[in-house]
Amino acid sequence: MFKPTSRRWAALAAAFLFPGSGAFASEAQIQLPDLRAVSFRVPGGALAGMTILYAGLAVCALGMLFGLWQYWQTRRLPAHPSMTAVSATIWETCKTYLQQQGRFLVGLWGLIAVCIAYYFAGLAHEPLTHVGIILLCSILGILGSYGVAWFGIRINTVANSRTAFSALRGNLLATLNIPLRSGMSVGLLLVSIELFFMIAILAFVPPALAGACFVGFAIGESLGAAALRICGGIFTKIADIGADLMKIVFQLPEDDPRNPGVIADCTGDNAGDSVGPTADGFETYGVTGVALIAFLALALVHDPVMCGLLIVWLFAMRILMIVSSLGSYLLNEGLSRTIYARANDFDLEGPLTNLVWITSVVSILVTFLASYLLLGDLPGHEGLWWNLAVIISLGTLAGAVIPEFTRAFTSTKSRHVHEIVTSSRQGGASLNILSGLVTGNFSAFWMGLVILALMIVASHFASHDVVAGLMPPALGFAAPIFAFGLVAFGFLGMGPVTIAVDSFGPVTDNAQSVYELSQIEQRPGIAAEIQRDHGFTPDFERAKLSLEKGDGAGTTFKATAKPVLIGTAVVGATTMVFGIILLLDRTFGGVVEKLSLVHSSTILGLIMGGAVIYWFTGASTQAVVTGAYRVVVYIKRHMRLDAATASTKDSKEIVKICTQYAQSGMINIFIVVFCFALALPFFDPYFFIGYLIGLAFFGLFQAIFMANAGGSWDNAKKIVETDLRQKNTALHAATVVGDTVGDPFKDTSAVSLNPVIKFTTLFGLLSVEIAVKMTDTDLKYLIGTAILIVGLVFVYRSFYGMRIPENPGDDAAVQAEMKEF
Repeated sequence: MFKPTSRRWAALAAAFLFPGSGAFASEAQIQLPDLRAVSFRVPGGALAGMTILYAGLAVCALGMLFGLWQYWQTRRLPAHPSMTAVSATIWETCKTYLQQQGRFLVGLWGLIAVCIAYYFAGLAHEPLTHVGIILLCSILGILGSYGVAWFGIRINTVANSRTAFSALRGNLLATLNIPLRSGMSVGLLLVSIELFFMIAILAFVPPALAGACFVGFAIGESLGAAALRICGGIFTKIADIGADLMKIVFQLPEDDPRNPGVIADCTGDNAGDSVGPTADGFETYGVTGVALIAFLALALVHDPVMCGLLIVWLFAMRILMIVSSLGSYLLNEGLSRTIYARANDFDLEGPLTNLVWITSVVSILVTFLASYLLLGDLPGHEGLWWNLAVIISLGTLAGAVIPEFTRAFTSTKSRHVHEIVTSSRQGGASLNILSGLVTGNFSAFWMGLVILALMIVASHFASHDVVAGLMPPALGFAAPIFAFGLVAFGFLGMGPVTIAVDSFGPVTDNAQSVYELSQIEQRPGIAAEIQRDHGFTPDFERAKLSLEKGDGAGTTFKATAKPVLIGTAVVGATTMVFGIILLLDRTFGGVVEKLSLVHSSTILGLIMGGAVIYWFTGASTQAVVTGAYRVVVYIKRHMRLDAATASTKDSKEIVKICTQYAQSGMINIFIVVFCFALALPFFDPYFFIGYLIGLAFFGLFQAIFMANAGGSWDNAKKIVETDLRQKNTALHAATVVGDTVGDPFKDTSAVSLNPVIKFTTLFGLLSVEIAVKMTDTDLKYLIGTAILIVGLVFVYRSFYGMRIPENPGDDAAVQAEMKEF
């Protein structure tokens, strides 16, 4: 077994530092136009492009302030000390986890920094001052992903106790609004920080250097998102499965304080369902923009005026989306008060669904209005504004339509979910699992058709002369690719709301746990105390029911964000691949013909991409399985049913196990992903393009299948617990088993595919450039083979180095084996 940690870092360094011959990177050659010369003809005069960008910086600052204000408001909400104490414990374990991840990211960045410096200084011959600025941008990318993840956890661990306490009042709408407010705070802060960094690069970095800075920034944020998403996904499901299985073994209720896995589960809810999506959303928002900027700079190099106009127009859209998302949130808040304020009970999915649709409609209207004002009076390009507005709006519409399709398969009202419950009555866990697999398969089919329809319509509008005419004759194939990038851009047009409804889930999940762990019902004189201090009489039974309903709605809407993010990865990846195609066309010529399906390299690459997707889902799940096994063994040995609560020592040990196995699994996965992205272009760049396409499209369907199957299993369990009130029955045990299968499906493997696809595509741009410029074929194959062997060694380790031992041994043996990771 590969024991010392230093050896893992050395292996990863070796994967990066194989030398290549001199080449001038296509990213370093990206020349952005001088945006100071960009001006729009608008009613009443001209509007300078820089004025729009400066206004955007102000809007971003206001968005960040609003997010912080929402945090301050949430913190001021009342909560019982017993609940805030639990929240504080969760926060401390989350903080420890984040600090460990921070140290992990520093090590990864050191390796990436060497690679970037070698690339830009050694191959692109950029001055050292320029290389320093590019490295600084990569740091900003990592810090952005890490920082918003930290903020997301902090506000969630403040909101969870406030939500739990609010439920005692019996006001369901107020209880709903707290996690939604915290989610909106995260969403606005995330998008505002991301956009602020990107506008700052556009506005203040010289155009000749801005393209390389965007690449550094995108690599940094992708690195941060990949590490936090994969580690968080493994961590949370180790804890969740370990805690859930104890409910069957010891017949424990949900979130029983005696179960030492519960605190780790609460930490995991934030590590996986808050840190991961927040960092992932930050990276997705940025990389999609970088892909379009690079596309325009490469495709419109002959027309810098149009290139500048379109870049500023894109950023104007993103600036306005912050305003439209915030306005839609406030509008929905008022509408919800009108409809639900006096209702004792209502479907919690209603206000969340309304928010998504209101934001989508408002964003589309804003897109058309702004496009008309900025692009409606372009001589020689009449009609361009509405064609581009339609294409972007397809993505924005998808941000509302895709969640509806997702809910059809994962909601507690879904026929598929009820089918899982029905099959579990007589068939137990076996038919429960099979029904969930059916749900996932059907969902992948229908969601695939939705994304296909969007891309077909986008391609149709891209074929109009006014859009196709933007591209030079030699790049006749580029207009649909531009359209696909705009669709991905539109997916995130309502980014703050998409993140908000996703972040709603971990708060409601934690709130239920905080309520149980606080043991507030057992406190002597608690009803009189709350009446005296807060002026209301608590309703404990209704509070528990409200929190369970909130958890069910949270599970559904956590599921809705996953296909949106994976959809942007796939649709946006096609735009990033364009850079590789241009590079190869300049080097070899005739690229389009060689990418035909009759060209064997392309087909072989597609197969390789699909194979890697299935390795990845297996490797990430293996890390969960082995870690959960260790947790189960530990809890079985240390569970004290005669105690009121689990010991702090045992809870910390579970968190330690989860963290160690999450990072061990991440190391294996990370090295393989990087080695393959580096090695494969050395054999055949056309094979590598096929690999990227296979990775994207196999990943799309695998991610949707796993995410929606997992969501359906989870909410089937919620129906049994909440609607049927059949906890600790054979039916409940069957649905718990199904949920433990779905946990790594939806929250580990599926969600991690998004950053893996984007990072591989982005990093592949650099590796292809190095490979195609090497003239020594023997050396090229030697380097590629060496890197590939390193990757295959870690593919082997991802299973055989993470296997469950036949005999778990005593605690000392367990600890000794864990140190080997």
